Amino acid sequence: MSNNTIALLPDHVANQIAAGEVVQRPASVVKELVENAIDAGATNIKLIIKDGGKSLIQVIDNGKGMNPFDARMCFERHATSKINSADDLFRLTTKGFRGEALASIAAIAQVEMKTKQAQDTVGQQISIEGGKVISQEECQTATGTTFTVKNLFFNVPARRNFLKSDQIEQKHIIDEIERVAIPHTNVSFVMQSNGNEILNLPAGNLIQRLKSLLGSYIQKELVPISEETPFVKISGYVSLPDAAVKTKKEQFFFVNNRFVKNPFLNHAIYEAYKELISFQSHPRYFIFLELNPKDIDINIHPTKTEVKFTDDKTVYMLLVSAIKRALGKANAAPSLDFESETSFNVQMPNANKIYTQPKVSYNESYNPFHSSAPTDTLQKANKQHWEKLFDGFKNSEENSTTLETPEQQAIETLRSEAMDFSVFQLNLKYIVTAYNQNVLIIDQQRAHERIVYEHYYNTKKEHAISTQQLLFPEQLELSANDFALTKSLLQEFKLLGFDMEVFGKNSMVVNGAPADMPEANIRQIVEGILETYKLNTMDAKIEKHDNLCRAIARNISIRYGKALEQEEMKLMLNHLMQCENPLYTANGKVIMMEVDYNDIERFFRK
Repeated sequence: MSNNTIALLPDHVANQIAAGEVVQRPASVVKELVENAIDAGATNIKLIIKDGGKSLIQVIDNGKGMNPFDARMCFERHATSKINSADDLFRLTTKGFRGEALASIAAIAQVEMKTKQAQDTVGQQISIEGGKVISQEECQTATGTTFTVKNLFFNVPARRNFLKSDQIEQKHIIDEIERVAIPHTNVSFVMQSNGNEILNLPAGNLIQRLKSLLGSYIQKELVPISEETPFVKISGYVSLPDAAVKTKKEQFFFVNNRFVKNPFLNHAIYEAYKELISFQSHPRYFIFLELNPKDIDINIHPTKTEVKFTDDKTVYMLLVSAIKRALGKANAAPSLDFESETSFNVQMPNANKIYTQPKVSYNESYNPFHSSAPTDTLQKANKQHWEKLFDGFKNSEENSTTLETPEQQAIETLRSEAMDFSVFQLNLKYIVTAYNQNVLIIDQQRAHERIVYEHYYNTKKEHAISTQQLLFPEQLELSANDFALTKSLLQEFKLLGFDMEVFGKNSMVVNGAPADMPEANIRQIVEGILETYKLNTMDAKIEKHDNLCRAIARNISIRYGKALEQEEMKLMLNHLMQCENPLYTANGKVIMMEVDYNDIERFFRK
């Protein structure tokens, strides 16, 4: 019997392991297939999915296609037409290059490919199931390639169980299409889901593509950015400061037409907007960077969405200056003398320059772990008597009652006092009141958020909220993702007092709003509700009605900085005390704190 313990993995097992890096969900398959279509020179790409891509993903393109040999070879691991040597990794101009995508997809799905080149009379059809080739034969097909991927993860049920709902998986697919469609405006894209057309993006220029994806309103909120230096060319659009939103959405970086994520570049954006947008507001941007391929490294992650630059600081500085210049030209930032602006006179990195390491001085005798003797003695004593710490937690009837916190005791007292307590507002942010000689401080925004949340949440227990019809209905142009989300929430919106209906492709019309909702910009409120709803689903799995009530409460509650009258504060406190849980918001944030009178006394005895 052999004592060897190391052996080569079978090909089908190796492919499934590789699939774990390349194919994480249906959107990963869409990304790889669409990028291959772009590399093949396609000008028309059609995507058809069913059940969020779990049952079917079909990508049809009019690219150059493949001959019979290439059609079979493309499913082998590390088989690629993009690179021939390691040096080619630093001259990349294509989307894919690893040669693992198709082998990985074929290992965990049922795949059929039809392909034909323009000069061929007939094409090739290949069927693969779980990495095993079932058949290869001639077929009639149009010039280009059609990939059909069925039953993703059919042979890896554990991976399939981790997939989310059809709606969430479809959202991720739309995100991937957006990331490819924005930089390739010369390619038309059509996407269908369960027989319904979700996207139809004709070829055009960049602003036309953005309007098709996000709505025509986006054009008036963007300013162009265009700068060119010997090191990098910067182009695209950034949003006006007034158009900043409360969540990080519609933020895109493209390096040589490839979507990338880079925290360093993202920080440069916020640096350019410093003092132009309010705290916790976020700009929107669609920025394209063009560099020599040798100055970037894209081969640092299997999904190829992360990138490194040979000179990060130069890119950072140029990006900040370019955005400030664009905003200045649009009169959205303090004016600058751009004729004398020297931000773009950047010296190229000198390979022969010798950089010296800075010297750092420090106190060698400092020991952060040094403790005084009395503390050490106390710690030893605590360790010796640690069992006594649990004496009060024995399971007995006398210890089974739950002790009330000071805040809970304050709530019971205030509930009994009704409106007899005195209040004042602190820094237009907190409501302060006194009871039993103690001081209670309430966060006014969080308190109102709790009140509004319970008001809307209890509609399921009680009755639907009445609707006030708008004098002028508000039409909303939404992105494909937001439209699909709003459509799935129409019944919940109606229950909560919003009269909304579909008004064409990716468009909704609001005919009425909750009667008790304060007058405000309906468009901003609905968009804010959708963004908060999406953020909540990222943090935790929340029931649909609960999530929507949280989002509404977050967006229509009063804000910090609002001056409140005495009667308003008293009324708010009374409503808060009647809530089921007045201590915390629906998201678990503390609403109030108590300052004990004895603590105040001890402080002034010093």
